[in-house]
Amino acid sequence: MPKRILSGVVVSSNSNKTIIVDVTRRIKHKLYKKIIRQTKKYHVHDENNQYSVGDTVSIIESKPISKLKKWIVISNSGDSS
Repeated sequence: MPKRILSGVVVSSNSNKTIIVDVTRRIKHKLYKKIIRQTKKYHVHDENNQYSVGDTVSIIESKPISKLKKWIVISNSGDSS
């Protein structure tokens, strides 16, 4: 089974080797058929502490690293510099 790849925005980078990424999805409401935004926060492993708040990153599923971390950063997709 292929690993999922998501992209989102870093909302916290206070922990050592861990960032929190906010992933926003657009889904259609089952009853009202209106497009709504659904957000979820993921704890992501950042080995070199190189990402900061506001960065747009891509993350991929991995084996569990700790109790909450099951994702790894693979690239910085929104680097403007």
